Amino acid sequence: MQNEHSTAILFVCLGNICRSPLAEGVFSHVAADLGLSSDFSVDSAGTGGWHVGSAPDPRSIAIAAKHGIDISGQSCRRIADDDFERFDLILGMDRSNVDDLKASGAHRYRSKVDLFCGKAGLGPIEIPDPYYGGDDGFANAYRVIREASVALAGQAR
Repeated sequence: MQNEHSTAILFVCLGNICRSPLAEGVFSHVAADLGLSSDFSVDSAGTGGWHVGSAPDPRSIAIAAKHGIDISGQSCRRIADDDFERFDLILGMDRSNVDDLKASGAHRYRSKVDLFCGKAGLGPIEIPDPYYGGDDGFANAYRVIREASVALAGQAR
């Protein structure tokens, strides 16, 4: 993954309020801790547009803050056609996200789309959507996202 320019990564979930904003914040934090901030540019989006313009879910903001990461300034957005051209990696949180991304109109960019944990070398692990659950789901999402972020950022070393 190491190259002459920074690697642009887009993290994608369903609504861009729980998992993908958390992944954006956690990955940026991990990259900074490893001294790799300039190696990456990151963003997040959702496959659906229900929450466009909203802040992330308060539970995602809380679990990030508990670990010293501020994602409160993020604004939810829906993936756009030009994202497929702009980003080097487009990483879905679960297989449904990946399937939706690959089924979109940007077929020539399908090779950029992958499962986040799979691309990180953790296998076909999905990050379950914690939206309808309790705080435990957000803690679990954070744990898996952090593990995948450390693994993926470590590939750049």
